[in-house]
Formats: sequence, C-alpha cells, structure tokens
Amino acid sequence: MASTENPDPETGKSEPLPASTEALTPPAAPSSASSFLDCRKIDIIIRVLLFSATLTALIVMVTSDQTEMTQLPGAPSPAPVSAEFSDSPAFIYFVVALVVAGFYALISTIISISLLLRPEFVAQFSIYISSFDMVVLGILASATGTAGGVAYIALKGNEEIGWNKICNVYDKFCRYIATSLALSLFASLLLLVLSICSMWKRTTT
Repeated sequence: MASTENPDPETGKSEPLPASTEALTPPAAPSSASSFLDCRKIDIIIRVLLFSATLTALIVMVTSDQTEMTQLPGAPSPAPVSAEFSDSPAFIYFVVALVVAGFYALISTIISISLLLRPEFVAQFSIYISSFDMVVLGILASATGTAGGVAYIALKGNEEIGWNKICNVYDKFCRYIATSLALSLFASLLLLVLSICSMWKRTTT
C-alpha cells in the first residue's frame, strides 16, 4: 500500500500529508415540500375544472326549454307545446345533482386553497374531503345515468310501450341535454380522479 507520508529533503524525516480540508457531504435528499405543493396545486386545478364543468352543465340544462307548434291528438290545429327539463323527474334529479356537485366543488376548492396556505391542517381535512368526493361522485354518476336513459328514449323512442321520440321535433332541447350530459360525465371522471388520488395518497403515507 502506498505511503501517505512525504519525506522532508532537509531532515530526511517523513511528514504526514495534510488531510483534506473539504469534508465529504452526503447528497441532499429531495425535498418533499415541493412535491406536496405540486400535488395540492394539481388538486386545486382539478376542482376548478370540476366547478366549471358542473356550472356549465347546469346552465345548459336549465336553458334547454324549447317551444314548437305540435299537432296534438284531437286538436283541430297545431298548438304551441313546450319541452322543459321540469317535465321529467329524472331531469329534475339531474339538475339537483348538478347543483349539489357544483356547490361542493366551490367549497372544496376554497378549502384546498386554504390547506395550501396552511398545510398543518391537511391531515385533519383530507379524510373528510376524500369521503365527500366519493359521495358526490355517486350522486352525480347516478343522476347522469338516469337522465341519460330518459334522453335516449327522447332520441329513439320506445314503440313497444308507445313512447314516441321527440328529438326530431325538439332538436334544440335534445342538443342542450346531450351537451349537459357530456359535461356531467366529464365532471364525474374528474371526481373519480380525485377519489383515486386521495386513496393513493392515504396508502402511500
């Protein structure tokens, strides 16, 4: 093994080499604060999108009314007949579900922003937010499916039980309902993503 001593040319004695003054520092561990902030920011963005989707779907749904001149059985001449979402209990349930989901999206967005500023309260509120995410997801998904079934009958009809299709007459009404259902489905997918992320964070912590 090579000697670490350096001989002095005048005295002939070996002198130890000076030790390195640079201390070996271990590599810095990646900070978890930045990843936490990024996760919370993504959560806020998704909730803002959720609020926008439910609010837009609600506005489209409540403005879907259409009036057309229709020949009623037994009437001597066509009469104005309106198609409104309030004519179907399934559509009323759908509108109520959109109101609930939109209100929850707004409140949860405010809470998420507050938790971003005060991260010490995250552990206390995360369990409640993730639970409400799944509850609202169930409400909105069931309402979307129910309204979608009625909208399909309005589009195709059902000859076996004598239900006539109406989308060939009330085209604007059906287009608005289809748009609202698509936005509601998108909102349901956002809630599903939030629920999965919440469960994943709980299992990894």
